[in-house]
Amino acid sequence: MTDVAAGTPSTVPSSETLPRSSMLDLLNRFIMELREAGLPVSLTENLDAMEAVTHIPIEDREAFKYALAATLVKNQSHWRAFEIVFEVFFSLRGAEYSIGGDADDGSLADDIPEDAQFNQGEGERGGGGGGSSLTPEQIAEMLFQALLKGDNAMMRAIARQSVRRYAGMEPGRPVGGTYYLYRTLRNLDLDNVLERLLEATRGQAPEPLTKLEERLERDEFENRIDQLKKEIEAEIRRHLVADRGVEAMAKTLRKPLPEDVDFMHASRDEMMSLRKAIYPLTRKLAVRLARKRRHGRKGPLDFRNTVRHSLSYGGVPAEPKFKYPRPSKPEIMVIADISGSVASFARFTLHLVYAISSQFSKVRSFVFIDGLDEVTSYFEGVEDIADAVHRVNTEADVVWVDGHSDYGHAFSVFWEKFGKEIGPKTAIMILGDARNNYHASQSWIVKEMQRRARKVFWLNPEPRSYWDTGDSIVGEYATYCDGTFEVRNLRQLEAFVENLV
Repeated sequence: MTDVAAGTPSTVPSSETLPRSSMLDLLNRFIMELREAGLPVSLTENLDAMEAVTHIPIEDREAFKYALAATLVKNQSHWRAFEIVFEVFFSLRGAEYSIGGDADDGSLADDIPEDAQFNQGEGERGGGGGGSSLTPEQIAEMLFQALLKGDNAMMRAIARQSVRRYAGMEPGRPVGGTYYLYRTLRNLDLDNVLERLLEATRGQAPEPLTKLEERLERDEFENRIDQLKKEIEAEIRRHLVADRGVEAMAKTLRKPLPEDVDFMHASRDEMMSLRKAIYPLTRKLAVRLARKRRHGRKGPLDFRNTVRHSLSYGGVPAEPKFKYPRPSKPEIMVIADISGSVASFARFTLHLVYAISSQFSKVRSFVFIDGLDEVTSYFEGVEDIADAVHRVNTEADVVWVDGHSDYGHAFSVFWEKFGKEIGPKTAIMILGDARNNYHASQSWIVKEMQRRARKVFWLNPEPRSYWDTGDSIVGEYATYCDGTFEVRNLRQLEAFVENLV
């Protein structure tokens, strides 16, 4: 099922209808699901949430939601996951949402606000105003009028009845919410409704609309249609929760947090979330790295200074003095495989390294497939790192023979051209899955890098269970590295960066 937007004005279970023990149990299960989704909810925050909801009217869904969010959500990138879990756990549940009964057993008139007026005659309204007495044409007209007037209450009523009439939901049927959403929207034909709305607006205008005015009107109607879709999604979700249970639906809709998304298998939307999440992450890491150097461990004992200060204690060295080291900024060389299998991983790593480049005295980048090229200049003086990464992917000379990964040849080129520039302050990061297509490994070059450099780290985006299978030879290279890390997501990348300083 598609992610469901928040803001649906249904009510949470009220204190009058749900015993206190049941509410506490529901809140506990809600918090457990947040933890399963990856949100770091501590015991203290759990208690804060329990206390917060005692100070707001529990029947007010929005107040209830934001009281929980204020105490449980600490990162903006976690907000979407919180919304989904909240919408599932605090959807309306009960007999009115049982699946399998008469799809038109509810009365549309009961859902329509009393003050809603439509251009319908007595004959069009049908006897008794029940939902089953309205034709699809009449429901379509009500939908048109609700969208034209921006009547949110009426749109909610239309969404409820549209799901009952068109979704065709059956109890126990193993079908996702996306299928029911598609069936409902197909019958509503919202593209034609949008054109009707624009035509009606043109007809009501005293003079022809300018292009800007027409664009603004279109944007407004598209926003209302999007809101209607969200209402329909929420209605479908409530029916599914009633049929399948809260925990089952929460598990179905659960998605990884941005920092836990696998670089290698991220969807387009997840890629966008990753790009948004990486910038606050880099700021946090830059501050942490600077603090780590500033407050490094104490150096060796300063004997002369200790003796001098002991005079104030009668010659007793009660306050030992140490020689504090002055840590210099390390240099870093990044050697990244940008072949198709690991391109996404290399791109995000380059983003991160250059975003915290102020913490290093010098950063040099090299990319390879079966050939190798230095791309340091691509990142100099650029405002948007994405532009530099694009240049790397389109301009770097990284193909030697056939464009298939050859780590041995790439390392040979690096060692021949740049090996002498490795010094005791240099940290080397090698990024890749070490799938060498059965070419010569030339692992002796990595051994020589380690001998000259301060540290050599290998970052592999594949799960450890895949290492040294098939044409992977990461174990052979790992023998000569100071650390070999599985780095598949931002959380693991953040944990690794702390090893650089």
